[in-house]
Amino acid sequence: MKAWVVRRPAPIDEDPLALVDRPVPEPGPGEVRVRVAVCGVCRTDLHLAEGDLPPRHPDVVPGHEVVGVVEARGPGAERFEVGERVGIAWLRGTCGTCRFCRRGDENLCLSPSFTGWDADGGYAEHAVVDERFAYRIPDAFTDEEAAPLLCAGIIGYRALRRAELPPGGRLGIYGFGASAHLAAQVALAEGATVHVMTRAPEARRLALELGAASAGDTYDPPPEPLDAAITFAPAGEVVPAALAALDRGGTLAIAGIHLTRIPPLDYAEHLFQERQVRSVTANTRRDGEEFLATAARIGIRVETRPYTLDEADAALRDLAHDRVTGAAVLVAGAGRAGGTP
Repeated sequence: MKAWVVRRPAPIDEDPLALVDRPVPEPGPGEVRVRVAVCGVCRTDLHLAEGDLPPRHPDVVPGHEVVGVVEARGPGAERFEVGERVGIAWLRGTCGTCRFCRRGDENLCLSPSFTGWDADGGYAEHAVVDERFAYRIPDAFTDEEAAPLLCAGIIGYRALRRAELPPGGRLGIYGFGASAHLAAQVALAEGATVHVMTRAPEARRLALELGAASAGDTYDPPPEPLDAAITFAPAGEVVPAALAALDRGGTLAIAGIHLTRIPPLDYAEHLFQERQVRSVTANTRRDGEEFLATAARIGIRVETRPYTLDEADAALRDLAHDRVTGAAVLVAGAGRAGGTP
């Protein structure tokens, strides 16, 4: 099968990925093999390719927003039928026994594994996954629409919940890519007023089209104090701006596995009056199931830009240089328009 691997981490313009031929993987006990139709392109894949996240093993295959159909089942795997459409997401496995898993916080597991980092992901024609960590895809979404929901959507949803936006509150969103444009729609559907700050003019236009009350440049102050904010941009210098925009008691959630250094904060300007800042670390399977159900119920709109599997390196370059509005997706095979296979 064709697969992209991180041959040597380096700036994306120096071609750190290589397209290689790999044997088709065999599913182990409790696993299913998925014939990949579509794989979303996530900024975490870019961090992996460039070495911000050091690969966990040589020549790892990136990609953790995978949609396809089950084509083989390993010993003991019985949750999905052959031919059923499933999704593979970032969280790939947990120990199930540490103090965090036992209390229901599997996103904080002491021994987790992640798709496209610890084990090969979806920049390939086939992928395997523990069936307990795969998702059924709502019929409402095509393969191309569904792929970004599996990380961009789920993580954005968790970030929104971590931000503790009150009912009818004012939400600020910093950066407006794949994750942000999905989280914004959930907030809008729940009655929030959304203000977007992002440097890309096309992203600002999309934000207004989706219903944002305002859309300005990254460091423009929003037109009113914010009850909550989420930073999706991986730039630490955005954090002080977002904190300064919060009203008393407001919460900032930082969504992203990698962030550049945060500049020094001034207590009075950024934190006093019970402002708080929270990180977002992976997600639970419960988050994933809740978000997919919510996305189907509200008819979330997924803005995508398709690339062929052979164009994975070009997709990452476009993502790095802000040339993608919405979510980039790799089309690896013949997809479906949703529904039961």
